[in-house]
Amino acid sequence: MIYDLVAIGNPVYDIIVTPYISTKGRALSGCSTNACLAAKKLGMKKVALIGCIGKDFLEKFLDDLKRYGIEAPNVKISEESGGFKLIYNTVGDRTLDVLGVAEKISPSDIPDECLRTRYFLLGPILQEVNLDVVLFLKETTNSKIFLDPQGLIRKIGQKGRIVYQCNEEILRKIVSLVDFVKPNEHESIVMTKTKDPFVSAKILFEWGSPVSIVTLAERGSVVYDGKRFLRIPAYETFAIDPTGAGDVYAGAFLFEYNKTRDIASSGLFASAAASIMVENSGPDFPMNEKEVRRRLTVIRSQGDTLKNRFKSLLS
Repeated sequence: MIYDLVAIGNPVYDIIVTPYISTKGRALSGCSTNACLAAKKLGMKKVALIGCIGKDFLEKFLDDLKRYGIEAPNVKISEESGGFKLIYNTVGDRTLDVLGVAEKISPSDIPDECLRTRYFLLGPILQEVNLDVVLFLKETTNSKIFLDPQGLIRKIGQKGRIVYQCNEEILRKIVSLVDFVKPNEHESIVMTKTKDPFVSAKILFEWGSPVSIVTLAERGSVVYDGKRFLRIPAYETFAIDPTGAGDVYAGAFLFEYNKTRDIASSGLFASAAASIMVENSGPDFPMNEKEVRRRLTVIRSQGDTLKNRFKSLLS
């Protein structure tokens, strides 16, 4: 039996502080982890996570994954687990201070059984996935590859605070090998040196990814396939914790794309799913396909209302 989704990227245990919530200790998170959680909760049958975890959180991590039904076919053990302390201000900007750094992931850490998957999701959090891993996947599988590049443009700055910088040459090579690339707005600015998300999406497409996505928090997202720009609205809600919203967007996008092969419906579905994540904090967010589709319907109706208003202004 093949996998539906194999996510590659280190799990983390974070401390999160927003104006509305504060985690009690460190909570399971991470790009690849949250994407797996979303895909599994939505109904993907066989989902696996490949990453490194420290001895400090090994037992808890294995218990957590078992509880959520996510497979861990090859857990690489580090001296310490990765993690950040995230502090958000009232407008949603955040700082990330490093709590720990796990080991890097190499091609040899990917079991042969995991090469038989419909989709790979690459979700590094701090440089643990490199070009060698992407080349290996491209050369040995026919699976679609979805890249969330957040961890490729992070480095540890002074006093352990994360700063952002881009090795454009390497990043362009990686983007050219994947089928989907999805930075958020701030990451796209670092990568493409433009504040215009439409221009950024076009640049990422020109680097070689057939589909580029730029997420814009409460302003939705932009999806581009070389032929059309899709402006995907967000579901209006109150965000208590933005952590992991983009990760859930990625997992939900692949869930829907696996059913429809349509980037427009997949973007709308992903936007609806991300709205559930921001209403909650931590891995126990209550997500199911029925509620996501209800929210998708609301997003579509909002879009139709805006179109009708625009037409009335022109008439």
